[in-house]
Amino acid sequence: MPGPSDAFPLLQLDNVTKILGGKPVVKSVSFSVVPGEVLTLIGPSGAGKSTLLRCINFLTPPDDGRVYLNGVDVCPTYRPGKHPRHADLAKLRRRVGMVFQSFELFPHLTVLRNVTLAQQRVLGRSRVAATARAVELLERVGLADKASSYPSQCSGGQQQRVAIARALALDPEILLFDEPTSALDPELGAEVLAVMRDLAFAGTTMIVVTHALHFARSVSDRVIMMADGAIIEDGSPAQVLESPHHPRTRQFIRAVLEDQ
Repeated sequence: MPGPSDAFPLLQLDNVTKILGGKPVVKSVSFSVVPGEVLTLIGPSGAGKSTLLRCINFLTPPDDGRVYLNGVDVCPTYRPGKHPRHADLAKLRRRVGMVFQSFELFPHLTVLRNVTLAQQRVLGRSRVAATARAVELLERVGLADKASSYPSQCSGGQQQRVAIARALALDPEILLFDEPTSALDPELGAEVLAVMRDLAFAGTTMIVVTHALHFARSVSDRVIMMADGAIIEDGSPAQVLESPHHPRTRQFIRAVLEDQ
């Protein structure tokens, strides 16, 4: 897989901090991602990985620091303790897609309608155009035959692939994945990781929170290890996963491999 170009950063985090319950769970995190890059975040539970993802798209607004897309502050008028402007959030979430570990599909809508709804409401596409795009994406994730099914009629792996198709339908510039296989058994999780691998090879810019070290090793351009809300290691998959510098990274990788 070709590596990412030396382009201007698509996404940049500058000292992002989040405090929950009086405790800092994300501590002055800074990094950047260039177009086409696949960045994997690893670390123990409670390290702040999922909270960090939610800070990026302001599902959980940060208490300090800034987030930039193509060098532009995503919420320029935001101040901690205030509500971000709705217009800023709508624009941000059109550009930054997110796939959750719990799928978050509408149970009363068909698979097809789950993928078309946001296109019509957020992008203003016609029903015909949204349906055409949805069919194309369902084919891409291997679920064209499930278009008329409801989420309850799909396996967990299939539901997660629908969620990926839904996120892609808004044509985001970057996709965030929050433990996309953690709720799935290994076989179904492999289906989802295969789709994500295809996206990576197609040049999709991605940030992935996962414990699937084989995915991180084979697909990522970079791996960041987090612990106690901070980045403790940042490097290539070979360096971080095979020759980690930090003893906490070595401990985490050993524990994950023993559990797999």
